Amino acid sequence: MLLTKKSGAPGAARAPFVHSLRRGLSQALPTMDRRAFLRRSGLGVGAGLAASQLTLVKKAGAATGKVAVGEGKIEIKRTVCTHCSVGCAVDAVVENGVWVRQEPVFDSPINLGAHCAKGAALREHGHGEFRLRYPMKLVNGKYQRISWDAALSEISARMLELKKASGPDSVYFVGSSKHNNEQAYLLRKFVSFWGTNNCDHQARICHSTTVAGVANTWGYGAMTNSYNDMQNSKCALYIGSNAAEAHPVSMLHMLHAKETGTKMIVVDPRFTRTAAKADEYVRIRSGSDIAFLFGVLYHVFNNGWEDKQYIFDRVYGMEKVREEVMTQWTPDKVEEVCGVKEDQVLRVAKMMAENRPSTLVWCMGQTQHTIGNAMVRASCILQLALGNVGKSGGGTNIFRGHDNVQGATDVGPNPDSLPGYYGIVEGSWKHFAKVWGVDYEWIKKQFATPAMMSKPGITVSRWIDGVLEKNELIDQDSNLRGVFYWGHAPNSQTRGLEMKRAMDKLDLLVVVDPYPSATAAMAAMPGQPEDLNPNRAVYLLPAATQFETSGSVTASNRSLQWREKVIEPLWESRSDHMIMQQFADRLGFGKELSVNYKMQKVNGMDEPAPEDILREINKSTWTIGYTGQSPERLKAHMRNMHLFDVKTLRAKGGKDKETGYDFTGDYFGLPWPCYGTPELKHPGSPNLYDTSKHVMDGGGNFRANFGVEKDGVNLLAEDGSHSLGADITTGYPEFDHVLLKKLGWWDDLTDAEKTAAEGKNWKTDLSGGIQRVVLKVHGCHVFGNAKARAVVWNFPDAIPKHREPLYGIRPDLVAKYPTHDDKKAFWRLPTLYKTVQDKNIVDKVHEKFPFIMTSGRLTEYEGGGEETRSNPWLAELQQEMFIEINPKVAADKGIRNGERAWVSTPTGARLNVQALVTERVGPDTVFMPFHFSGRWQGADMLAHYPAGAAPIVRGEAINTATTYGYDSVTMMQETKTTVCNVEKA
Repeated sequence: MLLTKKSGAPGAARAPFVHSLRRGLSQALPTMDRRAFLRRSGLGVGAGLAASQLTLVKKAGAATGKVAVGEGKIEIKRTVCTHCSVGCAVDAVVENGVWVRQEPVFDSPINLGAHCAKGAALREHGHGEFRLRYPMKLVNGKYQRISWDAALSEISARMLELKKASGPDSVYFVGSSKHNNEQAYLLRKFVSFWGTNNCDHQARICHSTTVAGVANTWGYGAMTNSYNDMQNSKCALYIGSNAAEAHPVSMLHMLHAKETGTKMIVVDPRFTRTAAKADEYVRIRSGSDIAFLFGVLYHVFNNGWEDKQYIFDRVYGMEKVREEVMTQWTPDKVEEVCGVKEDQVLRVAKMMAENRPSTLVWCMGQTQHTIGNAMVRASCILQLALGNVGKSGGGTNIFRGHDNVQGATDVGPNPDSLPGYYGIVEGSWKHFAKVWGVDYEWIKKQFATPAMMSKPGITVSRWIDGVLEKNELIDQDSNLRGVFYWGHAPNSQTRGLEMKRAMDKLDLLVVVDPYPSATAAMAAMPGQPEDLNPNRAVYLLPAATQFETSGSVTASNRSLQWREKVIEPLWESRSDHMIMQQFADRLGFGKELSVNYKMQKVNGMDEPAPEDILREINKSTWTIGYTGQSPERLKAHMRNMHLFDVKTLRAKGGKDKETGYDFTGDYFGLPWPCYGTPELKHPGSPNLYDTSKHVMDGGGNFRANFGVEKDGVNLLAEDGSHSLGADITTGYPEFDHVLLKKLGWWDDLTDAEKTAAEGKNWKTDLSGGIQRVVLKVHGCHVFGNAKARAVVWNFPDAIPKHREPLYGIRPDLVAKYPTHDDKKAFWRLPTLYKTVQDKNIVDKVHEKFPFIMTSGRLTEYEGGGEETRSNPWLAELQQEMFIEINPKVAADKGIRNGERAWVSTPTGARLNVQALVTERVGPDTVFMPFHFSGRWQGADMLAHYPAGAAPIVRGEAINTATTYGYDSVTMMQETKTTVCNVEKA
């Protein structure tokens, strides 16, 4: 559909908006000079027409006692973009409670006054015509409006029925990386009080392999440095990252770096907009990242470019990696697997080695594979060999996806951990029971059995198998019977045809979202009659957006920012944490859920105060240092962004006029870990594992999380390797009450701290005394001082191995690089590897489906796309789902640019999309974006959305057609490497 701008009648029809615009600027920012006004309003060269319109409008007079346009209250509310993980700050201009304008925050050290297309269109949230406006229920294939009381009561009653009949594990909760930290945390608490670990969110299908792989290499599974710190890099290698489209504003920092001579390398199967900015573009076969990275490492070792002292001091197992790389990844084998010739691999290695510190960036191009955990570790190993980790300008800059996928992973609904990555073992449950102010035995009784309390739940990537798999093969009593989609896009997940079947078989499906999402249309769409559960109940509940509440959000660089509430909830929407509380009240644990929180009134209803939820996070998540970022500190940072340096993120001084808070030494957003209590005033950690700084200046070292020795080999850092100013100048284990006593540091604690710390370690001492003494008094790191692991003995492949994907077009390589063996019970489900791969070889799937099918992002849309495709400004920019095919393929298939094509895959799915003929992809690869939904195998799903709440742009979802395949550690789905065929439509 072609969208065109409607021309409004001149005069009165336009005047109120234009006048509101004018007055909003002039009175909200009254001290501006002309130059500042033009800069902040975007009015400059080329904006003459808009300026002339502003000057031609006269003030409207008050009529009938109402406040006239331009005569009401003007407020500036500072918030953060809700799309990607860069963390761009936005000032919303609100007049009489209406969001009338937005401006990027020029003082923000992160976005520097810039926006991408998505960020520039945020205000539409405050006026969204296509949002879900009130609760709805599916009745005879159509959605009907019902009241909130009816919806909450009916859903709660059905949940309790399912719990009584099939146990608490029969209900599954898909959380959201769009929730703020407080909501994500509260949902994990809610699910725990319901009695299950069957919960998950988007991180599973975007960066779960990163979290597992990186944490098991050196301690924390997160971005080590920051977007800003890339300005200090001499060379940057992007692999599996199209930052120019996925994280557009992050490119500001890279482009600034290029201006000062930084070299940029892009490795990708597709020539992307990011590749267009590169000094060196390398095209690899999708899924062959390990071959390429170890090919680079071969030349590093062969030329003696590795940092030998760094490796000796700080790395375990590199000699074993070297042996494997030098024998198994010679240049001929590298070229055979990834298709890159030796001279180019050598050129990349030389650029990285001769331009240190060099950094490495990856995104979902690396993570979404059956060997994603091994791919990210190969990236880590390369950086360790070059001595780049723990250094400004170096590190692994892992760009996360959604605006709070980092925070939701840190403190939210993970099926194998409690907030802060505490394991689901008895000690962790007791720790949180104390923080939550409830009895541990009471929590224990909510679970089906004590064993289920410590059993990791089903992952979101496999919930459909929790419904469809034979009951005797599932490692829990019942199949899944109820599912909550609490801010999650189903079209982001693979195997869409089977997902439709699973949705139809459920007893209960609840969608909680500002938009109905593709879930609503999929659930209402007719399926196979034999799949439909006649007793199924489907509900849609309108959640408020993040602009209709307040709370903290964690950017990819681990900095936290506080969003102010911009406007009141629109229509009948309610905040997610209010909805959680209202369900908890009806399910019987409302008092327990909010015992530590004050209630605030929103539209006459009780809602837990986000500040109090954050304070509870501060009191509990000592493991990752979410303890120092109090609401007060975060709010002060937001008010004083101008104090923070763009490259270092550090404030050299300054005080908050409102509270008197002194910013000296703080890093913007107090990037975690920000250890100790807020009173300790730890400044945050801008670059992890940096031994050049004192721990109270954000310095650190690698974490001692894997013991002190392995097979007689030392795992702790060598003598002389330590953070600046540490009292202990060699490696040491993590701190607990015993070690403090042995060192004679116990008496540095106050009497009250001694009482709290007795029998505890640095992660469970609720007083923060252990952290205070170790960090501030003795300059040591609470989690110890160890070596990073190049060999991860607890993973399927201790040294990363290339393995061919389950669905591929190179059967000749499967014998050399086979996949894993099948797993009988993995995250509660049987998981197939070799069985699928072998069958595909026998069936000659590669002949029927000869193209590698991969996916990625567009600048204009985000995630599953329902929200952004419902935005008219963005919808106009990108109106069609498409497939990129190489000119040779197009010629062979008789497909012209712009024509329709059918894409088919081994699942039996067929997608009707527009062909984009381009050399961005090679002859063996096709590319499709993953933001689309609303069409199903050629048919428009418009009739199955709630009336008036369908997205403007609808298209086929690539994941309707994607195939089976999951990472061997985290159950990450394999979306970046599968197969398809393309034919002219």
